[in-house]
Amino acid sequence: MKISKLQISAPGRICLFGEHQDYLSLPVITAAINLRIYVSGVKRNDKIFKFEMPDLNESDEFPIEHELKYNKERDYLRSAVNILLRQGVVIPCGYDCEIRGDIPINSGTSSSSAMIVAWIKFLLTIAKDYRRDNPLEIARLAHQAEVLEFAEPGGKMDHFATSIGGVLFIDFDNNIKIKQLQTNLGQFVLGDSLEAKDTKGILSRVKGGVQGLLHQINEQKKEFDLKKCQWHDIERKFKDIPHDKKLLLQGTIENRDLTTKALSEFENNTLTREKLGDMLFYGHQILKDKLKISTSKLDLMIAASKKAGACGGKLNGSGGGGCMFAYTPENAEEVVSAIKQAGGKSYIVEIDSGVKTDFIVYG
Repeated sequence: MKISKLQISAPGRICLFGEHQDYLSLPVITAAINLRIYVSGVKRNDKIFKFEMPDLNESDEFPIEHELKYNKERDYLRSAVNILLRQGVVIPCGYDCEIRGDIPINSGTSSSSAMIVAWIKFLLTIAKDYRRDNPLEIARLAHQAEVLEFAEPGGKMDHFATSIGGVLFIDFDNNIKIKQLQTNLGQFVLGDSLEAKDTKGILSRVKGGVQGLLHQINEQKKEFDLKKCQWHDIERKFKDIPHDKKLLLQGTIENRDLTTKALSEFENNTLTREKLGDMLFYGHQILKDKLKISTSKLDLMIAASKKAGACGGKLNGSGGGGCMFAYTPENAEEVVSAIKQAGGKSYIVEIDSGVKTDFIVYG
């Protein structure tokens, strides 16, 4: 019996520690939040998929009998289909679909990755594929559809964070290592600056700058290891590094060490609200002063949150606009007001589960 109605949802995410680390094979600590993307569909009697996307005021449709040509940049609905078709997934029929959500769009909270994760689980579910309930496989397929298919510069963090959910330590070494961490953190306030992000430009500058510098260093010292090196050794041995690139590398190493420290606090159950808050504020300083990815408005929103009593806060995502978040286990409403006065839009959020089936009807 075929599935007649189905709804899948996936969460947005905040990055607690390790922004701009995943594509360097360094670890991150992420948290899924209870703002979600919903992909729902009703079975058709043909092989056509039709989509209504009210949040974007867009619609689309295509058949699924063969690989699809892309109609636009980042054509993720089609790329997910193509990735699955290449792997032999048989999609039985078309559906009339609606895609909607409450995750801020293009703001650094993984709205696109959440959509792709939910869409891939939707397709695997109607195909009754063995991977439909495997969040690791869904994350890998989503990364292929969003990043590899279009030769994008991003990493894998968003796909694993939204697919698995909860608070995660993810080490992007050759073999990805994932640990679920404690989830009783309480509330956060997500603040959207309403500033458009230049994700590609920032990734090109930060990722390209760090990777180019690492290549230069490794030509002189083959045993250099970004996972273990200490900044004082780099500064002493490589004095000719340009100042802007020196800041990028120093920030990357400090970011790495902060993530490692946070993991230790989580695992030893010594992470107080005050410690977490202080580390979040410090993490933002690294991103602001070393990676240079903050904006005046994001800084203003974080300062306003701190003045209103937030324990901590930092920018979220690639930076250059988009969102920040404040850690507010006790005073979320006050911080919401402060962010609004600073010109942002606020959401009170909590830790949430990963991609899931909201309902399924057979018929």
